[in-house]
Amino acid sequence: MPTIALPTVGDLLHFELAVAYEIFGNPPREAARGWYDVVLCGPGPVRVGPFTVEPDHGLEHLAAADTVIVPACADVDQSPPAELVEAVRAAHEAGARIASLCTGAFVLGAAGLLDGRSATTHWAHTAELAARHPLARVDADVLYTDNGSVLTAAGKAAAVDLCLHLIHLDHGAAIANSVARRLVMSPHRRGGQAQFVTTPVQATTDHALTDLLAWAQQRLDRPLTVTDLARRAHTGPRNLGRRFRDVVGQTPMQWLLAQRVRRAQELLEATDESVEAIARATGMGTATTLRRQFKRIVGVPPADYRRSFRGARST
Repeated sequence: MPTIALPTVGDLLHFELAVAYEIFGNPPREAARGWYDVVLCGPGPVRVGPFTVEPDHGLEHLAAADTVIVPACADVDQSPPAELVEAVRAAHEAGARIASLCTGAFVLGAAGLLDGRSATTHWAHTAELAARHPLARVDADVLYTDNGSVLTAAGKAAAVDLCLHLIHLDHGAAIANSVARRLVMSPHRRGGQAQFVTTPVQATTDHALTDLLAWAQQRLDRPLTVTDLARRAHTGPRNLGRRFRDVVGQTPMQWLLAQRVRRAQELLEATDESVEAIARATGMGTATTLRRQFKRIVGVPPADYRRSFRGARST
């Protein structure tokens, strides 16, 4: 069972710590076996918001973890605790995957883990992160970054996105989507999406668009166009495009393509259907189109993706 260690030292924000503990500490039914063992690591009890947190192990235990997730620091004007920085650096050197949530990126920066790598944090602190760690490639316009062994998330909701991204990497799209449903969230967003859009997603109040998204997701096997979507929403294509950009942060066709690829991921993981059959089932038309779009968005060809997740389940 892989271990996820959450360091509890210094002046922490309780939201990011609680989010990580909730997401990784509660396995979905579909993945009860092989889930995560979540441990808190610190030198002693620490006050986190209105709560007192008692660690399970000392900070030295970070080096024994498979993944270390550094919660947000409450005060970025203060240097991160030296003992925390050293423990995170030692964990990385021992082979652990290191992720930060929100201002936890300042701990990774102090440990030298952001040098030469892409990184982000809450948009209000990206300028300070870049100034303090000039060798890092700080991006203020993304939800999270993934450098393989080092990952960073922007603020608050983006911490959830990164946690879901880690589950996606470890367990596949179907399990990540199952966790997202439990959290009453949309399936995890890709890291390159903007930290915020013009207006927030209004899943409960924008009924016309909410109904349209559900309608389209039930018809991913069909060659839908913007005109089809606009007709269903009883509006024009240009107005629909504006509403999509405001609410979803993407154009209608970008969103639709992302849903088709996500569905292809689920089918590759859960079935033995051929790439040709999956292309038809997801509205891609041909295996060539699916392979091209899948590799562009996911980063690997469909066959490699299937082999990776089938191999992970057999071990």
